[in-house]
Amino acid sequence: MAKIINIHPENPQNRLILKVVGVLEDGGIIAYPTDSGYALGCRMGNKKGMDRIRKIRKLSKHHHFTLMLKDLSHLGEYARLDNSSFRLLKKILPGAYTFILEGVRDIPNRLLKEKSKTIGLRISDFSVVKGVLDNLTEPMVSVSLIIKGYEFYNSNDVKVVLSNSVDLIIDAGHCPPEPTTVIDLSSGEVLIKREGAGSIELIS
Repeated sequence: MAKIINIHPENPQNRLILKVVGVLEDGGIIAYPTDSGYALGCRMGNKKGMDRIRKIRKLSKHHHFTLMLKDLSHLGEYARLDNSSFRLLKKILPGAYTFILEGVRDIPNRLLKEKSKTIGLRISDFSVVKGVLDNLTEPMVSVSLIIKGYEFYNSNDVKVVLSNSVDLIIDAGHCPPEPTTVIDLSSGEVLIKREGAGSIELIS
C-alpha cells in the first residue's frame, strides 16, 4: 500500500520533502504532482524502478523517460547544446517545458531515445518538485501519469489507481492537467513538437 504524504504546494514542509527523498533513495517509485500534471518518478540510477514504471504505464522498454533536473548547473553532464540553445533554456526555465536535446556519449543508453540518441530534460517550477530534487543525490527519471479512463487533476484518482503499484503518492492539492510544451533543440533549430502549459510567446 502506497504511503500518502500531504505537502503544501507553495511552502512544502522540509520534513515531508525528506520523507519523499528517503523513499526515492531507498529504490522506491513515487506518483507526484508537477506544474503540468501528475507524473511517475524514481532515481536516475534505479533500473528496477524504471521497469516498474514501464509496467504501470504499459510502456515498451524503449520508451523515452524525461530527466528531471533541479537547475541548469548539471545540464552539460547529460546533453549537448550550442550557446543559442543554452540562452533559450536560461531564459524560460524553470517552467512547464520539456526539451529534447542531443545526449552526451557517456550517459547510460537507458536514458536516451534509441534511434536519435536524444534525451528529454525538464526543470520544473513547482515548489514540491524543486524541494525533492534539491535534496536528492541524483536527478529523477520521470514519465507523465496517463492511464485511459482517468484524469489526474488531484490525488484522488491517483490513490484509486496506484495505491498498490507505487511506494508513495504526494498530495499537494489541485494539479494542472495540461502537459508540458515540448521543444526539440537536438538539430540545432527550435522545433515546437507540442504546445502545452509552457507559453511559446517566450520562445524567439
